[in-house]
Amino acid sequence: MTRRRPLVAVLTALTLAPLAALPLAAAAQAWPSKPVRIVVPFPPAGTTDILARALAPELQRAFGQPFVVENKPGAGGNIGAAEVAKAVPDGHTLLMGTVGTHAINPALYAKMPYDHVRDFAPVTLVAGVPNVLVLNPGLAQRQGIASVADLARVARANPDKFTFASSGNGTSIHLSGELFKALTGTQMVHSPYKGSGPALLDLMGGNVDLMFDNLPSAMPHIKSGKLLALAVTSATRSSALPDLPTVAEAGGPALASFEASSWFGLLAPAGTPMDVVSRIQQETAKALATPAMRERLQSQGAIPSGNTPAEFARLIEAETRKWAPVVKASGAKVD
Repeated sequence: MTRRRPLVAVLTALTLAPLAALPLAAAAQAWPSKPVRIVVPFPPAGTTDILARALAPELQRAFGQPFVVENKPGAGGNIGAAEVAKAVPDGHTLLMGTVGTHAINPALYAKMPYDHVRDFAPVTLVAGVPNVLVLNPGLAQRQGIASVADLARVARANPDKFTFASSGNGTSIHLSGELFKALTGTQMVHSPYKGSGPALLDLMGGNVDLMFDNLPSAMPHIKSGKLLALAVTSATRSSALPDLPTVAEAGGPALASFEASSWFGLLAPAGTPMDVVSRIQQETAKALATPAMRERLQSQGAIPSGNTPAEFARLIEAETRKWAPVVKASGAKVD
């Protein structure tokens, strides 16, 4: 009997171990069992929202459940991101995260409501996006600004007379402006908004002067003539606006090193079953690879991705290292 007891204990443990894993496995296999939320941590009409709404119908077709986009703006994206970080990790709540929520904000905010690495499971990078320097056309005409070099010259001669809008503190749009100020020695007043949509409306209305907006959200207004585009902020020109120079090309020696682009990707709460994460990544990659989707996003200036969770995790790590010194050098800080 004394020899049988350990054997019985071992056999019992071996029998129960697979059973303990059944709820998690069953949940992964049954997913999605209800509508899936894609939380956008900014208001409608910005690039984060545009990309989420372009992708949601494709995932809905692939999985047979509604994928519902919900806008939860505030605190540079932190409010919406924190909601997803605290959500049940069953694959029914996703975040369309950004370079702001997952690389810049940790260095910008004195206190974060989530850990941008520990609290999330990266799913896939959806797209990379250059920013574009746009001006109110009336202002440009009055001030004789037709190039990046013109803007730097006029702004230096008029400290604190120009206002630059952003989609919120800590976004790449904000940091693009801060980097421009630092490299050109200009003084401009930052006007943060709760997303690109409201900021663009005020820019077109003449309430602010300029903005380093994400290209997809600015593109319709550039094409309509409601905004004047001076340059893109990426290292190379955008295929969507091939005649538009980069800031580095058009800004003179002071801006030769200028580069500040954005990216957007899906993340799930930490602990989400990897089978679910993999399925979402695979279907997202398929959707982004279709000619129709690629053409749609590229025409707006976005570069589709669909990389693996591991690759996306490495990007987040690298971007966190990149932006921390930029935030420090800019002097930007949010308490």
